[in-house]
Amino acid sequence: MEPLTLHILGCGSARPTHKHNPSSQVLDCRSKLFMIDCGEGTQVAFTRSRLSMNRLGHVFISHNHGDHVFGLPGLVCTMALMGRTADLHIHAPEEVRPLLELVERHYCEYLGYRLLFHPVDTTSHQLIHEDRSLEVWTLPLRHRVPCCGYLFREKPLLPHIRRDMIDAFQIPFSQINNIKNGSGWTTPDGTFLPHEKLTTPAHPSRSFAYCSDTLFTPSLAPLLKNVTLLYHEATYPHEMEPRARQHAHSTASQAARLAQAAQVARLCIGHYSASIDDENLLLQEAQAIFPHTILAQEGMHIQL
Repeated sequence: MEPLTLHILGCGSARPTHKHNPSSQVLDCRSKLFMIDCGEGTQVAFTRSRLSMNRLGHVFISHNHGDHVFGLPGLVCTMALMGRTADLHIHAPEEVRPLLELVERHYCEYLGYRLLFHPVDTTSHQLIHEDRSLEVWTLPLRHRVPCCGYLFREKPLLPHIRRDMIDAFQIPFSQINNIKNGSGWTTPDGTFLPHEKLTTPAHPSRSFAYCSDTLFTPSLAPLLKNVTLLYHEATYPHEMEPRARQHAHSTASQAARLAQAAQVARLCIGHYSASIDDENLLLQEAQAIFPHTILAQEGMHIQL
């Protein structure tokens, strides 16, 4: 099975601390990189992760708050300095467009590649990107400004062909893809071997959902049903719920309740308030409701 890995570049909230950078993640899907949010310090964390900027083709921005976009100008300009020529696609609410136009107009005399902006509708759940292996859907969130999360779904994988059957019946290599796609095979003596006998089931498709920043939104549960990994903000502990509501954020227990309702496989919490000294308290709060919870940390690599 091809690797599908989430890299945490930043998991803090609005104010950088000595422990955390603002929000940014990279999903590595079959050697293609997809960035989700780009807070201040992202390109430094990206470099430390030893990921290649040349493999980054798409950036998905949740909303136009500084801790989610202030890293974009530096990232865009650094790619120009590195001689990038491939298109870079930015998927974001319309409010982010002026920032990119400012960067192109004043800070990159010669960009050298096309910066393609794709506005997203933050109020609906819709398919916004698709390639041979992956689909990306928006998730409507509730924050102080237009905001959306993103759902990455791996397309169904092909079944595995049985090596012993290839050898036993001398099936030509040219027929393997046909068999994986549903065909059977007829031997030289006329014996028909059905597809089901020649293959074993494919691994289940994997999925990743990113929800930051948002008020507790139970209506997301059907859209997140059975995802492999859910990243959900947990800015505050339960006792600070009034403050969470005031700033349109969620608590650790609310993130866990959503994960439980959606029956996700794993929950990763992050976007910690700078006022929280010990995030393990958030972890304990979430695990009391949803045991399969982990804490996001910079430099973490999560295999899906």
